Amino acid sequence: MFELKRTPFHERTSRLSLPQNWRRWAGYIVVGSYDLVLDREYWAIRDAAALIDITPLMKYIIEGPDAAKLLHRMTPRDVLKMAVGQVFYTGWCDEDGKLLDDGTISRLSETKFRLTSAEPSLRWLSMNAVGMDVTVTEVTDHVGALSLQGPKSRAILNKVCVKSLDKLKFFRLTETKLAGVPVTISRTGYTGDLGYEIWMDESDALKVWDALIEAGRDYGIVPCGILAMDMARVEAGLFMIDVDYTATNHAWIPGQKSTPFEMGLGWTVALDKPGYFVGRKALEREHKDGSAWKLVGLEIDWVGLEQLYARVGLPPQIPGMAMRASLPVMHEGEQIGYASTSTWSPVLKKYIALAHVQRPYFELGTRLHMEVTVEHHRLHAPATVVKTPFYEPDWKKK
Repeated sequence: MFELKRTPFHERTSRLSLPQNWRRWAGYIVVGSYDLVLDREYWAIRDAAALIDITPLMKYIIEGPDAAKLLHRMTPRDVLKMAVGQVFYTGWCDEDGKLLDDGTISRLSETKFRLTSAEPSLRWLSMNAVGMDVTVTEVTDHVGALSLQGPKSRAILNKVCVKSLDKLKFFRLTETKLAGVPVTISRTGYTGDLGYEIWMDESDALKVWDALIEAGRDYGIVPCGILAMDMARVEAGLFMIDVDYTATNHAWIPGQKSTPFEMGLGWTVALDKPGYFVGRKALEREHKDGSAWKLVGLEIDWVGLEQLYARVGLPPQIPGMAMRASLPVMHEGEQIGYASTSTWSPVLKKYIALAHVQRPYFELGTRLHMEVTVEHHRLHAPATVVKTPFYEPDWKKK
């Protein structure tokens, strides 16, 4: 019988979750929400500080003389240009330029990197490492990971860390001690706000959790589940594997596959970098010819939505959490795409969605319609293609 694993923070998180709302994540059981509604957790991300258990992320240590060479070959990023202490976000593809997964690369030293991914990647790493002087080790179960997100996150960390994080730049990392515990802290996250991710040995996990909760009491720190984080990541225009795109090795048909350009990751594809990388020829062709699809932001017109509900005597009914469901997107009565995740944005007071749209309808300002269900009837609310991220506070990168 398959049994879900528990993260090293489970002793704390399980006692704090009032509704005992659990979700599966990469073979682990994690808290979906700590409260009966998501308001407190969501607003901690945007107004204070939210502490999120992200241990289930797959984690790999790649080290050896050819470590950089392997990641340079496997991803479209120019890894050879990475400085020690720098973090790259990237996807990686098959030979057809279709996304297998996405995650972060952290350069821990000249010959040592950490790769995070959503899906198991050891086999793919090993296949690409043939003939190279490199060692790949999965450390998922041995490294605890927390995400501290929100405008007060830096102030809290400065209370418990040996050295100040005031000068740690966006997508950089540092090694320090937190409440006497050795940790690596990266200025990264999945909420689109000021935030940090903290990496530690699993044996030190509870010490780190307790120190952050204690230091954050005066700053409104709140343990946060993945459902509130889901709302925040849509506001940030960040997509999720198996929700907003299908890994190419999980896809049944070509139409389920996506490329970095289609997902808005053209900025991560370094076509000017030297040498071969997996998917290069296919991505060069797409860059030249243009993409047939694109993941875009949709802003649903509130007045138009209100009118649809008013016809049956109701105010608009919006789910209280991000909805991971495919909703047809239309142009003049013809389906030209679909929304993969939609949510009410509490900070923007808008109904927004991430949507896959065919060319030429993905241009900014294009007027479309998205399906909504009103009293069991499928109707179409007016929407506009808008720039993402939907929300990006000034303090995120400062």
